[in-house]
Amino acid sequence: MSVEPAPAGEIDGPRRALITISVMLASIMQALDNTIANVALPRIQGSLSATQDQMAWVLTSYIVAAAIMTPLSGWLAGQMGRKRVFLVSVAGFTVASMLCGLAHSLPQIVLARLLQGLCGAALIPMSQAVLLDINPPAHHARAMAIWVMGVTVGPILGPVLGGWLTENYNWRWVFYINLPFGILAFLGILASMPETVKTKSRFDFFGFVALSLAVGALQMMLDRGQLKDWFSSTEIWAEATVAAVAFYLFVVHMLTTTEKRFVSPALFRDRNFLTGNVFIFIVGAVLFATLALQPALLQDLLNYPVVTTGLVTAPRGIGTLMAMFLVGRIMGKVDARLIIGAGFALTAFSLWQMTGFDLQMDSGTIVWSGLAQGLGTGFVFVPLAAATFATLAPALRNEGTAIFSLTRNIGSSIGISVVETLLTRNTQIMHATLGAHVNPYSPLLRAQLAGAAPTLHTLAGLNATVTQQAAMIAYNDDFQMMMLLSLAAIPLVFLLRKGGAGAKPVVVE
Repeated sequence: MSVEPAPAGEIDGPRRALITISVMLASIMQALDNTIANVALPRIQGSLSATQDQMAWVLTSYIVAAAIMTPLSGWLAGQMGRKRVFLVSVAGFTVASMLCGLAHSLPQIVLARLLQGLCGAALIPMSQAVLLDINPPAHHARAMAIWVMGVTVGPILGPVLGGWLTENYNWRWVFYINLPFGILAFLGILASMPETVKTKSRFDFFGFVALSLAVGALQMMLDRGQLKDWFSSTEIWAEATVAAVAFYLFVVHMLTTTEKRFVSPALFRDRNFLTGNVFIFIVGAVLFATLALQPALLQDLLNYPVVTTGLVTAPRGIGTLMAMFLVGRIMGKVDARLIIGAGFALTAFSLWQMTGFDLQMDSGTIVWSGLAQGLGTGFVFVPLAAATFATLAPALRNEGTAIFSLTRNIGSSIGISVVETLLTRNTQIMHATLGAHVNPYSPLLRAQLAGAAPTLHTLAGLNATVTQQAAMIAYNDDFQMMMLLSLAAIPLVFLLRKGGAGAKPVVVE
């Protein structure tokens, strides 16, 4: 599939700025929606009189629909033109957001979230492709810094904005807030974005179905695994089997068919693109797993209000913005591989700080570790997004950005599922270990009781204390695991090639 973008030199500065603002508005709106609804789920559950298992479908429907549609966005851009795909996606996402806010029953909101996922899937990968196309190669690092800001800051601000809206207005405003941004993004794209050349190609139905089944079943398994106690459930076994078989069939079909493939194998012959996807998988796992863990830690163990939780975690976004400006100035002067390696080292350092979290810590510890992680994430994400596509042929960008976003989403889903499962199980293990030391013969317990006979109230308080300490240790273990994962990624940076004028793009068959 060959999609020729408008040459960057033909787009003047004001028009380029308007395109950038418009596509980033759409991207931030979609990225924000990944996390903004999570804090409102308890209010939605009460309003719709739904069970916890039923409410899980509000998140699952969105995640699965977005996962299935993400790889399809590259093919659609070739068939319909990137501008039309963008306009349809923004309009559909905005209308779906309004329908979510208007929903009065569980089936209504699940269907609206399904539509949201289907329409929003193309926004982030297509925005990356647009920014790469409208900027000359010398400005790709700066363009990717802007793109990273939308992709990472949206999920960070989501919980605090969702909590504030839910607390001060209504859970429906979590969805209504998308309307003005969606309308502005639609008008800006309509007025300024150039259209790409459309090239009709045969649709690889088998490849699409196999990949959709694999990704959809995997996302279902990851999203519902904790609720169903993982492989003790027949449902989880069925989803894992479907995912494995479908992915095997997809790979065999992609490598052996002589017809047009749904995903071009030429993508994976580019070493930078392949290595970049490995890195973005790790970034997705570490960043989004931390984002999933910290709000629960602060609210459940330290009793922080929702808004305060958002404020003390906001420095992570500030760190990412700082990294964005720094990287934009040093890219081209410093080897991108060294910047990425330094970013992973800084991320590992921030996670090492988090392994020292305790129940008596002040907010400063959270702020500084979050700031360090934001800096580390920005130092990794910005040059990585540029280096991944430095040697990739422009005709492969639509497919490449779609696979890049899909890999990041799968990494985040796996990372969140793993850390939450380990958190639950390690809390139980540590509770049993610590509880074994709480007995009538313990000197500390006897000193606390001062010789009095224990009451039910006293025992309940002791159990709550043990549970808190066990959970804190389990959180620290999760942070330690992610720290080791970040350190293990550092040597892989030397698999990346230097991008630049001398880099030869992959030949498209």
